[in-house]
Amino acid sequence: MIIPKIPPTAQIFIAMIVGLIVGHYVELIDGVSSIAQGFIMLLQMTALPYIALSLIVGFGSLTLSKARKTMKVSVLIFFLLTLISLFFILISPIAFPDWENASFYNANTIKTEPVFSLIDLFVPANPFNAFATGSIPAIALFSVFVGLGLMTVPKKRAALNVLTILQKSVANINSLVMKYFAPVGIFCIAYRATATLDASQVEGLTVYIVTAFFNVFLLALIVLPALIASITTFTYRQVLNIFKTAMLTAFATGSFLAVIPLIVESTKKELAGLSGLDSDLAKAPDIFIPISFSLPVGGKLLPLLFVLFAAWFSGAYISYQEYIKLIFFGFPQLFATAIVATPQLLDLFNVSNEVMELFIVAENLIVARMGAVLSVSFSTCFTLLIVAVMSKKMVLKPAYLLGNTILVSSITVAALFALQLGFEGLSLQYKGYDKFIQRDLIHTRVSSKYLDEPAPNSTNVQPFTDVLTRIRGRGFIRVGYFRDDLPYAFHNHKAQLVGFDIEVINLLASDLKVDVEYVKIFHNEAQPLLASGYLDMTTGVPVIPDNMRRFSLSAPYSQQSLAIIVKDERRAEFTEWQAIITNESLVLGIPETFFYEDAVSAFFKHDTAWELSTPRLFFREEYDNIDGMIFGAPAASAWTLLYPNYTVVMPKPVRPPLNMAFPINRNDQAFELYLRNWIQMKQQSHELDRIFAYWIEGNAS
Repeated sequence: MIIPKIPPTAQIFIAMIVGLIVGHYVELIDGVSSIAQGFIMLLQMTALPYIALSLIVGFGSLTLSKARKTMKVSVLIFFLLTLISLFFILISPIAFPDWENASFYNANTIKTEPVFSLIDLFVPANPFNAFATGSIPAIALFSVFVGLGLMTVPKKRAALNVLTILQKSVANINSLVMKYFAPVGIFCIAYRATATLDASQVEGLTVYIVTAFFNVFLLALIVLPALIASITTFTYRQVLNIFKTAMLTAFATGSFLAVIPLIVESTKKELAGLSGLDSDLAKAPDIFIPISFSLPVGGKLLPLLFVLFAAWFSGAYISYQEYIKLIFFGFPQLFATAIVATPQLLDLFNVSNEVMELFIVAENLIVARMGAVLSVSFSTCFTLLIVAVMSKKMVLKPAYLLGNTILVSSITVAALFALQLGFEGLSLQYKGYDKFIQRDLIHTRVSSKYLDEPAPNSTNVQPFTDVLTRIRGRGFIRVGYFRDDLPYAFHNHKAQLVGFDIEVINLLASDLKVDVEYVKIFHNEAQPLLASGYLDMTTGVPVIPDNMRRFSLSAPYSQQSLAIIVKDERRAEFTEWQAIITNESLVLGIPETFFYEDAVSAFFKHDTAWELSTPRLFFREEYDNIDGMIFGAPAASAWTLLYPNYTVVMPKPVRPPLNMAFPINRNDQAFELYLRNWIQMKQQSHELDRIFAYWIEGNAS
């Protein structure tokens, strides 16, 4: 009985499916990850040498006149295919459902990203360092220049023969790896991916992953191959045959780089069957497929989709007019890696970098694999179209082109409509308010009670007794907390007083071995109540001169960077401090604890900054004339959890953060010294960081 030989593509597909099934039912076995990683590294081992050799041989074998003509054609085709890809990516948000969202504060919101430099990315001051660090754009540029230098060298044929032999030997290594190790390697990769998948990671990413899949499927398997088949002598089946094995391998490994030798060799094999093809054009895959890895094409365009998704997901707003900004300013960022480029793109639209965690999860989960698939299709079609134009094998097929146009348009409209219906059926609900208001205290070791207002005559000056003596005598510390002081002091769904400051004060009371009595106060009551000795301390205030004049302040225990709360659709008006300050038509509110009179009068000279007794006023209908509210970023983020149709903007340049400190009695040096040492101790033990992460950043306890 003769057992039929299974084609390589079928072997890869079967290995991947079996691996996914096994990974679903069997826990990860020791050694599987090592085999999977080893297979990927074997493929990548040949990638960089192959890219360099292909570009050197490809450019070096051309004449100057042919090189100029080829470059002109390739640039035009590059922009044509890129514009087609961008069109589908930019229309994808049509499918996003309407919903409100807001998030906890994240320190990455104000993180200053390194300045992106195309020169540093592309120009290899040390080519050997570029190879050592895997800087593909620098390697590509170096190889292109070596090829250009070789182009005019007399008797270059001997050198090209040697380099061509080396290139083929590297390609043979890649073929051997695929032939003998691909089924086992891809089985282990699929097995590992499924066995280590955390289902909870998919929550919140469904919209992005499904939309990315829609783009990749449509562009990689329909639009780009159909375009080639409609205007060249290549058929749709020929195009698919060229990249089907590479595409499956790229999806399994999540790497376009690893399959470049495979794509080049399969494309050259297909071109070898064309009659009358110039020998130089037969080497086009050696040039354009490797160089496409360094360009922002194919799967490298998916971060643009993620920015649109991140804006929708986080409750920010990107208008259609800003799409132009996304293309012209965001597109150059994509020369870098996705992990480097995406924070820059988010920063470009003032979208919080906290969603980078979602991006990383999505990339590791499946999007990087889909991006590799799209890159395989793009680079193949890019090369085939250049060859067709240069060899005069362009054949316009009007009926076929019209049919494909109608088919693609119908599929696109139907898919967007189906996606929208499907996303609406996900029952996406805003949960930010519940996550915020349902938080309970971490430290419950102290007993506490709450008063809605100070006792009568509590502002009368009493004989001075230091706080430490006073609280030991009465058995509790009396603390004033300010109204509407989210997320530092507020009542949760159980009417329990909670928040960052409350948690810190509970910890302080626990160390003092006393209980706590909290008294709700207005800001203007704090100074006389502290001076009379009725209050021992209050919850925190920013360390600004106005507050320093009113109180003695403890050592700083936290920080708040300045931000602005605005309605989602007006976010773009508040991205630069200079534009905000010079715009006389804007009216800004500033809560009284942040209202630094001298600074306000210096920067806002036209009575455009109003002091607000409580942040809550800003959200009331009668205060619609106030365009934005300047506030601390953590506090601002908490308020957007209550009002998700507002967003937090961090104008550039980022201002230095304000320290937060506890007001105490002016004359109580002993308590001030105790607090200073106590805060320093809790900072060194990272206890305050843990409380900050829970109450301000919304992390689990």
